[in-house]
Amino acid sequence: MFDGMQRRVVSMWFPRLASDRALRARPVDGPFALTLKQANAERLHCLNTAAERQGLHRGMTLADARAFCPGLLSRPADPAGNTRFLHVLRRWATRYCPWVGLEGDDGLVLDITGSAHLFGGEAALLADMRQRLARAGLTVRLGLGDTRGAAWALAHFREGTAEAGAPHAALAGLSVAALRIEDDTVTALQRLGLRTIGALENAARAPLARRFGPDLLLRLDQALGRQPEQITPLAEPPHYGVRLSLPEPIGLFDDVMAATSRLLDQLCTKLKAQETGARVLSLTLRRVDQEAQTVELRLASPMRDAARILPLFARGLGEVDAGFGIDQIRLEAVQVEPLPVHQVSHVSSGRADQLDDLITRIGTRIGLENVQRFLPADSHIPERSFLIAAAAWSEPGGSWVATRPRPVCLFPPEPIAGTAARPPRHFRWRRMSLSTARATGPERIAPEWWLPDDNWRSGMRDYWHVETRQGRRLWLFYTPQNPGWFVQGEFA
Repeated sequence: MFDGMQRRVVSMWFPRLASDRALRARPVDGPFALTLKQANAERLHCLNTAAERQGLHRGMTLADARAFCPGLLSRPADPAGNTRFLHVLRRWATRYCPWVGLEGDDGLVLDITGSAHLFGGEAALLADMRQRLARAGLTVRLGLGDTRGAAWALAHFREGTAEAGAPHAALAGLSVAALRIEDDTVTALQRLGLRTIGALENAARAPLARRFGPDLLLRLDQALGRQPEQITPLAEPPHYGVRLSLPEPIGLFDDVMAATSRLLDQLCTKLKAQETGARVLSLTLRRVDQEAQTVELRLASPMRDAARILPLFARGLGEVDAGFGIDQIRLEAVQVEPLPVHQVSHVSSGRADQLDDLITRIGTRIGLENVQRFLPADSHIPERSFLIAAAAWSEPGGSWVATRPRPVCLFPPEPIAGTAARPPRHFRWRRMSLSTARATGPERIAPEWWLPDDNWRSGMRDYWHVETRQGRRLWLFYTPQNPGWFVQGEFA
């Protein structure tokens, strides 16, 4: 139902978003451009005003640009960083209205219907936008109209404001390219003599629909307000943080743990609603003297069970100096990971949880990255048949496939005396005189010729399981192509 209020839309276009962002961090006097590698050539991605005055333009190769402008300064472009910066601008623009969406990769669109009067009218609102963005060092072009298409056209082709209720009068003289259509369609329309939106509006619709399809007329109707076009604002990301302000300062360990338990219950409720689990938790305790202490807890697996997480804070909270008392506690999930709801088995789930809790407890003392596990690898070379990974960021591997027994302790080859093809009866290893009691083998292992490895330059190896009279059970190998004996492992 029509509520008597005319819809008004503002389009913000940042034609030099990437270069303005780069120059905000490191200002440059003179021509400047950001480059991006395209089709095996460095091309200009975004330029400042000084570079455009030298005749440079987007898409130009960097070599040609330096030929035209030897003093051109350039840096590599950062498209991902520009996207993050545009999201920051979108959040800033919500000061004018709550309905803010993205317009491509260099623009914003705002539905200011009913909010312009809060800033003294539309003219004052646009002036405030220009002033604040200019102060931030950003170039912006603004368009205001009744529709999203009209606002976009005015921002990109003729900066200005369209009167309420009259989008046709403001757009009639603009090029058909202002309708956000493909370049090939623009060229074809211009060859037919339809160069402006006004000429396109007066042309017969049926032949245009047959030749160019429905998209052309849809864009025209959206710009003129005949067809609706929604503005979809981005949802704010969930904030995983809770805070507790205390009426009286506390300092006892049990009191701090009780307050932490209360915060964990609230935080885990948020995590469960988003089907996520906390991986890194930060607990900040503010004292009455305005000093703050932070206890960080890094978990071995994503968790949202308050009863399991609370005991893991005990060691860190035991080292906190409460001073004259703590009057505010803040708990935040710094890093979260997806943790969908799944069926829990009463047989095996408890064991996995206990292992994760144990890894977390050990990790708080020596670091999670130092708690490691062995994983099987697809290689027949002994030293390449396993991987070492942090237990907190890896899952246990599948079954280990070993056709022959392998030593528990494996180390770089250590030479011993001997040149015969069978293990020596007497040899010295690590300052010990050993005698061979029983030898089992050989097991021939050839090098992986497709992988370069300096340790296997001596060629194939013949491995032997040697039991000594002194009780040592060693893993020896002989190199036939370059006769010599080496010890590489020891069995339990």
